[in-house]
Amino acid sequence: MTSEDRKHKSLFLNFNIRENMTISYLRRMTKNGYINSRKEKNFVLKFLDSLNIKPKDPEFPTFTMSGGNQQKVVIAKSLSTEPEILIMDEPTRGIDVGAKEEVYNIIRTLAGAGKSIILVSSELPEILSLCDRIIVMNKGSIVGELSNEEATEERIMALSV
Repeated sequence: MTSEDRKHKSLFLNFNIRENMTISYLRRMTKNGYINSRKEKNFVLKFLDSLNIKPKDPEFPTFTMSGGNQQKVVIAKSLSTEPEILIMDEPTRGIDVGAKEEVYNIIRTLAGAGKSIILVSSELPEILSLCDRIIVMNKGSIVGELSNEEATEERIMALSV
């Protein structure tokens, strides 16, 4: 899961990129209690490249990164567990327009590769451009379901009131 609050619930801001990315994967990188640094480095470099995270320095401190690059580290951290289903809660909150497009491309690539993604978003254009199926909720209850083909901002809003 990627939380909507990356700074308080998804990242260890006092850790560097490598430490944040591998914390969920450490068990698979250790043998007899020791981390295989070569395996760890290769793992991190793969995500730095595939998610276009900048800078490409695994030792770079996370707290100094832009919001978009922090969010991509959060996504890498979630993907490191090799999930069948990825829950993304407000994945573009607090990032600039360019970074949003990069996150959208990551989501599309993951979906195209067969990953199941549950996207929680308050941004209707984001939902309409990324989702195959839209579940509308109001006060904790499901009030409607639309396919992407039948969904419009107006129909979603009408269901949500």
